Amino acid sequence: QVQLVESEGGLVQAGGSLKLSCAASGSASGFNLMGWYRQAPGKQRDLVATITNGGFTNYADSVKGRFTISRDNAKNTVYLQMNSLKPEDTAVYYCARWPGGYWGQGTQVTVSS
Repeated sequence: QVQLVESEGGLVQAGGSLKLSCAASGSASGFNLMGWYRQAPGKQRDLVATITNGGFTNYADSVKGRFTISRDNAKNTVYLQMNSLKPEDTAVYYCARWPGGYWGQGTQVTVSS
């Protein structure tokens, strides 16, 4: 069983930066994919970014050039550096891991205009 523990989000002004982290405990070795999704009120949960343990990354078009996903395999931790934040980035951010389809509890990120 894998557990994902996310760092606290926060409130930031537009144009500001915030970094999230997510630590996976109980994870097995081998290929895995970790990522971040977000869900704004009244909307579906959408992909933000993913990264394999080999370092291959994928980003939603809306965050390309502003967000950077990275990971520390030794710590089983994935990070999301968010720069140039916009009010439309406001959402609950969830960490996820595959195989297994594990999800974190979610953390609120609010960007004020």
